[in-house]
Amino acid sequence: MNRTTLSLIAGVAALAAVTGFATLDAPDTPGADTAKAAARLPVERTGLVCPAPSTSDLAETAYTSFTPVTKGAAAKGTAHLTAATEESTDATGKTDATGKADGKDGKTDGKTGGKSKEKGGKTAAKPVLAPKAPGTPATGSTSGGTTPAYLGTAEGAYAPGWTLQETTEVAAGTGRGLLGVNCTAPDTEFWFPGASTAADRTDYVHLTNPDDSAAVVDIELYGPDGALQTTVGEGITVPPHASDPILLSTLTAEKQDAVTVHVNVRSGRVGAAVQALDDKLGGDWLAPAGDPAGSLVIPGIPKDAVSVRLVAFAPGNADADLKVQLASSTGLITPAGHETLHVKGKMSASVDLGDVTRGEAGSLVLTPTDDAVPVVAAVRVVRGKGDDQESAFIPATADVGTRASVADNRAKAATLSLTAPTGTAEVKVTSSAGSEGGATASQTYTLKPGTTQDVVPPAPQGLKGTYAITVEHVSGAPVYAARTLLSTDKDTPGFTIQTLPDDRGTVSVPEADENLDVLQR
Repeated sequence: MNRTTLSLIAGVAALAAVTGFATLDAPDTPGADTAKAAARLPVERTGLVCPAPSTSDLAETAYTSFTPVTKGAAAKGTAHLTAATEESTDATGKTDATGKADGKDGKTDGKTGGKSKEKGGKTAAKPVLAPKAPGTPATGSTSGGTTPAYLGTAEGAYAPGWTLQETTEVAAGTGRGLLGVNCTAPDTEFWFPGASTAADRTDYVHLTNPDDSAAVVDIELYGPDGALQTTVGEGITVPPHASDPILLSTLTAEKQDAVTVHVNVRSGRVGAAVQALDDKLGGDWLAPAGDPAGSLVIPGIPKDAVSVRLVAFAPGNADADLKVQLASSTGLITPAGHETLHVKGKMSASVDLGDVTRGEAGSLVLTPTDDAVPVVAAVRVVRGKGDDQESAFIPATADVGTRASVADNRAKAATLSLTAPTGTAEVKVTSSAGSEGGATASQTYTLKPGTTQDVVPPAPQGLKGTYAITVEHVSGAPVYAARTLLSTDKDTPGFTIQTLPDDRGTVSVPEADENLDVLQR
């Protein structure tokens, strides 16, 4: 009996550290004989999936991997990113904490996923990138319109806070511009407010299965009047280690410009993202919105946005009434004529806020006017003039928590937006070494209540290549963050925006009391 109790505690603690998803808190019972307060331990394994980037022959895609240095992490580890359509084995792409790798960073043509032969003639997937060491980004690239989805796994030293960025430049055609997405952790439910089935939009929901068994997925679409009639959105099977891009307009005959997509996984897990391609406004990825909540924050609306469109959705049957505010550089303000937004249950609501930021840094803050009703939300942002207009999406997101990172930042092309809607806060921003050389640089920022501050990240000394940005919460109120990345190709104008939620690099694990007599009685 006593041994069983001890084994159970040890087993739960080990599971929490390995998966990075489990959380185990210390019991509330007071007294010296209970378990000690929960400790934060680094996760030991992380999985991410990157969707197939583009069908354009003009597409050039960069993949950037980064793991921040984490105190207490394992001394060694492995990390690799391989094609979802190919077999990945331990013999390729694994690295240890010294930076040595069996595979090498490099380019592929996007057609084969980088095939290589092992002993015995077995085909294995060559990794598109091989991380060098925690604290230093690793890069890889592909070209063309047949690049597959990729599956990533990081263990040991590379797992805590591991982030992957997929950035694609498309010179012309539908969806032209800069498209960026943080590769997502597989899960069982996703919300995407801001999708569209209108004639001028070509939106795909990409489903990627990282596991050894098939996943079964339902896709539900909700417009301004409720659920859209769909005939083939239920029971979609995604084979093991495969990806399936599904054109939303093939799921329904209704043409709606404000659609919320709900991806619900019946069996297994998938990674999901929506690729939104516009005939006139370029394209970008719509990342999953944060969990439904009564209050939401959408950080990092560019100060030069010429159009901001908000889409919100209430998953339950109850209606939600939201107060709409902009956290500007000077404080919270209410957009004239858009003081509130009424969201009917299971219906998508949208509002055009125009150039709401008016040349200042800004973030949207949505709070309930009365009783809190869980909602999800996102905005589409348009920048530029005339034929040079481009668009990007920002979903409502969680705060940076303890720490958050974003990869693939380029010299003079990245802006970090920080907001503290509810109170004063202090954060530390660190720019990593470059992927090809350089040294880290850090700076601390103090944020006033209800404000948004756009900052140019501290430049890494002797920067070569791309770098990562890590935001650490130092003190005060919760902080929300987003990064805007501009295209560095003069022939491919564009921008993309990624949010920075907590990286979940550590997990709460209770420490057993040194005196275990209480468990032996």
